[in-house]
Amino acid sequence: MDRLSSPARLMIVSDLDHTMVDHHDKENISLLRFNALWEANYRHDSLLVFSTGRSPTLYKELRKEKPMLNPDITIMSVGTEITYGDAMVPDNGWEQFLNQKWDKDVVREETSKFPELKLQAETEQRAHKVSFYVDKAKAQDVTKALSERLAKRGLDVKIIYSGGVDLDILPQGAGKGQALAYLLKKLTSEGKKPTNTLACGDSGNDAELFTIPEIYGCMVSNAQEELLQWHAENAKNNPNIIHATERCAAGIIQTIGHFKLGPNISPRDITDFSNCSLENAQPGFEIVKFYLFYERWRRAEIVNFEQDIQNLEDILHPSGVLVHPSGVIRSLYDCLSELRNCYGDKKGKQFRVFVDRVSSAQVGHGSWLVKFYKCEISDEGQTSSIVTVLLNAKDGEKDGYSWVHIHQTWLKGCSAADESSWLL
Repeated sequence: MDRLSSPARLMIVSDLDHTMVDHHDKENISLLRFNALWEANYRHDSLLVFSTGRSPTLYKELRKEKPMLNPDITIMSVGTEITYGDAMVPDNGWEQFLNQKWDKDVVREETSKFPELKLQAETEQRAHKVSFYVDKAKAQDVTKALSERLAKRGLDVKIIYSGGVDLDILPQGAGKGQALAYLLKKLTSEGKKPTNTLACGDSGNDAELFTIPEIYGCMVSNAQEELLQWHAENAKNNPNIIHATERCAAGIIQTIGHFKLGPNISPRDITDFSNCSLENAQPGFEIVKFYLFYERWRRAEIVNFEQDIQNLEDILHPSGVLVHPSGVIRSLYDCLSELRNCYGDKKGKQFRVFVDRVSSAQVGHGSWLVKFYKCEISDEGQTSSIVTVLLNAKDGEKDGYSWVHIHQTWLKGCSAADESSWLL
């Protein structure tokens, strides 16, 4: 949370499976739309929080499967684990708080007396979470009886049933909602309470998120019956919570627009950037726009072929250079010539490009040093590099930036098998 020196303009707290990530969207279009919107317009002054029922093990597996951004904060294991940054540094204060009136051994002992409960994989059993599968028809009776048994043993627990099959037992102070409340209290004590907070979810274990005062809520269109029922019984008169008409990440984008929390048009929804105002555009917007053009060029999705390539030439500095991840140094104009010859070489194939963790610093009058991660998804898998770009603002406020220098380094374990296919 130290990345921002002042309160976040917007903090999005989103569940992953079937909320941020749509497992029915094989092309990951809605997720990539959100990625572009976030990096272009929000990363520089806002916070992204993923709140998932997954354990760290399953969370990392999902990251390998889907083109997800790196969040500022990760809440895992149904709100029992909070970590910060890329290194996922744990919040020790939260762990100590959850130790109150909690004994995992007693929970395991009492649950073993319920044959209806089937223990989930060992990776899903955490210090402050014990997880089972249970048939929907038996869930209510089991929950009631188990609560009474654990109370008699002196434990204060919370039992959450979600997804029509998952039953999680946590300390009473745990859960996605309590974890969010803890974060907001921590940010407030540091003078960094977000201007607006948007919570997003689809299932029963997300309901707690919508109970936190003064936040906005998005139930995606594909929200499960258990969450919709909770909303009908507990929050139907709350105008700050909506049931979106769009699925997953598209529903999150829709909700940003509904509550007027900030820009809600993803760069991926813009077909002609020549009509797009560049006034007050952040360097992040320039980076996203550049690599979106690069993706569309190679997929043969460019509308104004000659005009767009001329626009690209206009933003490249005449003496600009690219340091390729292989170490080869080339002029940007040479790279442009090669790009001309590669128009449509990915047409009909899997090929997407997205950027992550865009950060920028002004290093001189009108000069910006921008660092980010560039990822290419193709039939061969995902390749990634760490990129640093020097941008110079053009003379007019609305004229955008000139690309002076690009330096790329392969991310460990993510280099391209054919380095010649990595152009920019």
